[in-house]
Amino acid sequence: MNPTLETMTIEELRTYVLSHASDIEAFHFLVDRLKAKGQRTQYPCPNSPENITIMQQAIREKLGR
Repeated sequence: MNPTLETMTIEELRTYVLSHASDIEAFHFLVDRLKAKGQRTQYPCPNSPENITIMQQAIREKLGR
């Protein structure tokens, strides 16, 4: 493992991974760090047309559209 990756913050890792897309090791390291941090949100799969509409609206709001 690249020792430099271990000293990077999550934001630095994101930036590095975006600019070095072929560095699979860095990508996996970033994913592992994000999982360890535990800041992910899971949402249930929309199971009706109404829920799909609600989900689409929430995504638009989140993206600021």
